[in-house]
Amino acid sequence: MTRIYVGPGPLVDLGTVGETTLLRAFDGEIVIPEAVAEHVSTEPAKTNMEKLIADGVATREAAETEFEAQATGMLGVEAPVVESRLLEPVLAATDDPSDDPRDDDPTIGLVTDDRRLRTVAAGLGATVTGTFGVVVRAASEDKYLKTTQAKRIVRRIDSHGLHLTGELRAQAVGGL
Repeated sequence: MTRIYVGPGPLVDLGTVGETTLLRAFDGEIVIPEAVAEHVSTEPAKTNMEKLIADGVATREAAETEFEAQATGMLGVEAPVVESRLLEPVLAATDDPSDDPRDDDPTIGLVTDDRRLRTVAAGLGATVTGTFGVVVRAASEDKYLKTTQAKRIVRRIDSHGLHLTGELRAQAVGGL
């Protein structure tokens, strides 16, 4: 099963507008690393993240692996940070598929708004997206979420501080 790791940016952005349940649109296990959960401290985002976990939509777990040094090195940091903790499971999943005979093609997803982290993770073979990718995915997968509702969600997120460039906003709102 695909494991989808979620970063703090999307949790704060979706949680601020009460839309963390849009993460249900993904086919896989939603994982919130402990380091990420600790960074989601603003309300109502924190409460919405905790509800997501309590409802069984996501799990909260430590993401410390044997790939700590490699992840911090790739990102050019000396000690583990949220971004390196998110990169560790990507490195673990893409390390050697022959290690797990049940899984010929390990798949891993990463939901983060950190462009550099998305680029590195995609280069390693992870499927990556950001906050607006979650909204677009939910709109395309959920027959109950209409395009107009998705556009309203994008506008609400935008009005709560995640400001988009004109081009990105046109893509997000126009592409739904």
